[in-house]
Amino acid sequence: MGHRTLASAPALWSSIPCPRSELRLDLVLPSGQSFRWSERSPAHWSGVLAGQVWTLTQTEEQLLCTVYRPDSGPAGRPTPEELKTVRQYFQLDVSLAQLYRHWGSVDPHFQKVAQKFPGVRLLRQDPVECLFSFICSSNNNIARITGMVERLCQAFGPRLMQLDDVTYHGFPSLQALAGPAVEAQLRQLGLGYRARYVSASARAILQDQGGLPWLQQLCEAPYEEAHRALCTLPGVGTKVADCICLMALDKPQAVPVDVHVWQIAQRDYGWRPSISQAQGLSPHASRELGDFFRSLWGPYAGWAQAVLFSAALRQPRPTRKPPAKRRRRAAEPEG
Repeated sequence: MGHRTLASAPALWSSIPCPRSELRLDLVLPSGQSFRWSERSPAHWSGVLAGQVWTLTQTEEQLLCTVYRPDSGPAGRPTPEELKTVRQYFQLDVSLAQLYRHWGSVDPHFQKVAQKFPGVRLLRQDPVECLFSFICSSNNNIARITGMVERLCQAFGPRLMQLDDVTYHGFPSLQALAGPAVEAQLRQLGLGYRARYVSASARAILQDQGGLPWLQQLCEAPYEEAHRALCTLPGVGTKVADCICLMALDKPQAVPVDVHVWQIAQRDYGWRPSISQAQGLSPHASRELGDFFRSLWGPYAGWAQAVLFSAALRQPRPTRKPPAKRRRRAAEPEG
């Protein structure tokens, strides 16, 4: 059984009414929210969601899904319960068109950018997957994070199935990541200094916080409290905590601040921190910038930021001459 396309097996697909103005798969799935989707054939995205392998595609008015069942049940057409999983993952009960209208009415710069980037919405991800994916994201780019997360899943996650030449794994459990040999193995897999944070955070949640329920109940906690709690974990700073709050813990007001968002704020909004930044992005300045965007965009500020971030990712890069000699990248500490 190989990766399906709509043309090859139309009977195996289910559709969810969803115009492109509400969701653009090509802007959402590869933009650094989740690292588990890939475009296996044109406009068909395959990945793992809720422990199953899916392929998604879309028309102007419909989101189309098919699910692969290696062992049980008929192949293909998702059940109503499985479709509910997809709806929740894309948070389709939130009207993106309404949000875009609101943001455009209060922010002329957003209005200008949004015309070219409709359909950018936030995924609602599993908190464990989101936490460990973003621990891997520090000092890193999307392509490398994707590789790290994939190797993490292959080494420690349950094997789900093989399609064509791709073997799919579920995301590892906290228990799998807390084992004694995990850090050494992750270093061998190229995670560098992040290997220690992955295993130490898994152990901290299991041993100090009583396990998975602690992470899940942060969905109910106020944003500031959830953010503070996440920052107690090894390898989780202000930005990573904001990513998890926004993408897995139902905190749409969380605004993750990285160098892209910092540049957007200064270049396009004339924003300046109250205390000048000698070194990097301090937690205080990140909070201040988050507050600036929350006061501008309102309770879904993190979603508005995702639109501008998506646009920034797609700006053409200035071309630079290649250096005469390859040097080891000093910017990536491997401590």
